[in-house]
Amino acid sequence: MITSLLAGRVVGAVLRLRTVLTLATAAVLVVASFTGPRWLTWAATACFAAALVLLFAPATPPETRREPIEVEPPVRGRWVAVNSPASRTPSHGTHAYGQTYAIDLVHDPDPARPRVALVRWPLARPPRTFPGYGQPVLAPADAVVVRASDWQRDHWSRNSWPAVLYMMLIEGSLRELTGPGRVVGNHIVLDLGDGVYAVLAHLRRRSALVTKGDRVRAGQPLAACGNSGNSSEPHLHFQLMDRPGVLLAAGLPFTFPGGVPATGQVLVAGSAPAEPPVATVAAEPPVAAEPPVAAGADQSGPAD
Repeated sequence: MITSLLAGRVVGAVLRLRTVLTLATAAVLVVASFTGPRWLTWAATACFAAALVLLFAPATPPETRREPIEVEPPVRGRWVAVNSPASRTPSHGTHAYGQTYAIDLVHDPDPARPRVALVRWPLARPPRTFPGYGQPVLAPADAVVVRASDWQRDHWSRNSWPAVLYMMLIEGSLRELTGPGRVVGNHIVLDLGDGVYAVLAHLRRRSALVTKGDRVRAGQPLAACGNSGNSSEPHLHFQLMDRPGVLLAAGLPFTFPGGVPATGQVLVAGSAPAEPPVATVAAEPPVAAEPPVAAGADQSGPAD
């Protein structure tokens, strides 16, 4: 019994630290490649490969395996789900920064003019040209504000093929090196109680309406949707986690009243979230959504 409990704690600690281990071994590998002996380079390479396997492994810390926590949608209106945990976990392809069950929501108010995930031209657009920019972001539950940061700029979009490659290969790596705050951009962290924390990320610069210590009610406006941090276009990144800091946090499952929309499905706040997938004039061939979503056009794109 004691051995099993201890093993569970060790596994949980290793899984929780996998982001830190990946960054640390990457740094050692870079230094060893230029200054260290060959054996150190090979050892660092092996450790870095093992850390990457851990980072993308499907396992989660045992203490985070629980029933989904019901919260209210943090937006109002018509939004398309991207990188949804209803389609796969980890939803963003990695457990880093507590993203296991995170969802991206992109405002798509007009069904007659559906969102195009990736384009060839223009290479980039000002964030104000997207319908989601400036949309209210709401508290998903009664909570206490743990952190509110809104000083980072809203950059131009990265929703063209060249811009996405730049974001993934260059900009994203630089943001990783400068810390998780530069990845999530402007953000608000809420303490929902019972060891549950919510993150609302990529907010508009200087839009925070709350400060640390404020008590908020479900549905209360907190800030505005923006395009700060590691983001391809204005959208809201939402997740629950078990710690107030994303670096060591593990993701927690959540649900909205009626369920979480799968990738490509529409969320209309206050109603059942799963409309049929939205038709789109895609910049690439349509991709069938994963079960349980009916086949339709993939609007996922690399929003986050």
